Amino acid sequence: MKVPLRTRRATIRLAQTIAPAVVAGDLLVLKGDLGAGKTFFARALCRALGVPSNTRVTSPTFTLVHEYEARLPIHHADAYRLADASELAALGLREARAAGALLIVEWGEPHVAALGGDALILGFSAPPDRSVDVSATGPRSRALLGAITAAIEGGSAP
Repeated sequence: MKVPLRTRRATIRLAQTIAPAVVAGDLLVLKGDLGAGKTFFARALCRALGVPSNTRVTSPTFTLVHEYEARLPIHHADAYRLADASELAALGLREARAAGALLIVEWGEPHVAALGGDALILGFSAPPDRSVDVSATGPRSRALLGAITAAIEGGSAP
């Protein structure tokens, strides 16, 4: 499914559409070039899930993982600088997911299997054709994609 994101407000609306559908243990993988909107989307999703506006939601590029408390625990990670699966394992993301955290992983597509599989993949395209391609890799993510598609087709999203 391709969703145009012509404005920042459209990205926020997409996050607000996805937020009610995610559950503990879901994996969202964000991909796209630098500046395509991955971190902006992650911030909007965290806000839609209840992370307070006075809590900074920034790129985890240098710290690798940021943790937030909201409707469900959120682990926002950046896998760009990880060389292999052993470095990913050291972050404890798979265990956090198993314990009920929502994982939002930027640059995580090569690591989907190591993160437990079944991911909703959001591929962001930079301007001038800012959009996101949303796909699923397993049964839970397909159900999530179906809920998002239904909300968009029902007119309640971007």
